[in-house]
Amino acid sequence: MLVVLANNLPPAVRGRMKLWFVEPRPNVFVSGVKDAVADYVVKYLYKFCPAHAGVMIFRSISRPPWYEIRTIGYTSKDLTRLSNLQLVVETLKN
Repeated sequence: MLVVLANNLPPAVRGRMKLWFVEPRPNVFVSGVKDAVADYVVKYLYKFCPAHAGVMIFRSISRPPWYEIRTIGYTSKDLTRLSNLQLVVETLKN
């Protein structure tokens, strides 16, 4: 499974993403593509997304912890590692 969250994708990239993914909300893409297609999509995103696109990629993998998270550019959420797990930092607002 591959989930892509973006702040601002270029129109050409967003249109291409709609070939492989369901877009339940604007700039949120979800797909159950095979590993080879997922590799292609991730390489495509790294090649054509500028830093201001703010892309976060969640991908299922075949080894523990069974997922990986990658980012492209400046995202609104930070990543951290805890006991070798990648986690998204969520700040609480009072």
